[in-house]
Amino acid sequence: MAITPRQFEQMQARLGGSKRSPVPAPETSLRTVSGKSQIIIGVDPSLRGTGFGVIQAGRPFARALAHGTIVCPAGWEHSRCLAKIAQTLREVVSLHRPTVCAIEGLFYAQNLQTALIMGEARGAALVALAEAGLEIFEIAPRKVKQSIVGYGAAQKSAVGKMVQRLLQLPEPPAPDAADALALALAHLQASHRFGLGAPKKV
Repeated sequence: MAITPRQFEQMQARLGGSKRSPVPAPETSLRTVSGKSQIIIGVDPSLRGTGFGVIQAGRPFARALAHGTIVCPAGWEHSRCLAKIAQTLREVVSLHRPTVCAIEGLFYAQNLQTALIMGEARGAALVALAEAGLEIFEIAPRKVKQSIVGYGAAQKSAVGKMVQRLLQLPEPPAPDAADALALALAHLQASHRFGLGAPKKV
C-alpha cells in the first residue's frame, strides 16, 4: 500500500517520541579515583637478573610502558648487585610513576643458599619500592602462570608469548622481563575480580 510524503512525515513524528537514547557503556575499574589510568610495575627479583615491567591499564588492551632486566655480572659482589637493583628500580619508578607493584611471591627452594640470595634481591627491590610509597602485592609464580597462560606449570616461553599477545608487543620480551610483565598483568586481572583471589599485600 502506497503512502504520501505527508503521511510518511506524520509517521516519523509519531515514532520519534518513542526513540530511546543509547545507554552508555558502564565504566570499568581501569581508572583510579583521580581519573588517570592505573600504572602497575611488576618485579621478578633475582640477584643476577631482576626483571621489571611497567604497564598502563587501558581499553581494549593494557599498554607496556617499559620493561627490562637489571643484569649484574657474575664477578660483582652481592652488595654491588643489591645496590644496582635498588637504584635502577628507583629510577624506573621515578620515570613512570606507578602506584602499585606486583612482586613474585616466595617459593620453596631446596637449596638454602639459593633461597638466601633470592631473599636478598627481593629485599633490595622491596626497599626501593616501599620508599616510593607504592602499594606492594605478592603473587605466587603458579598463580601468575595460571592467570596469564591458564596453566600453573607453563614454561617461560609460553608466558613470554602470551605476554607479547596481551600487550601487543612486536616480539616476546626477555624471559625475566616477561615474568615481570606477567606479574603486572596478573595483578591487573585480579584487581577486577571483585576481590576474588586477590594478591597478598606486603
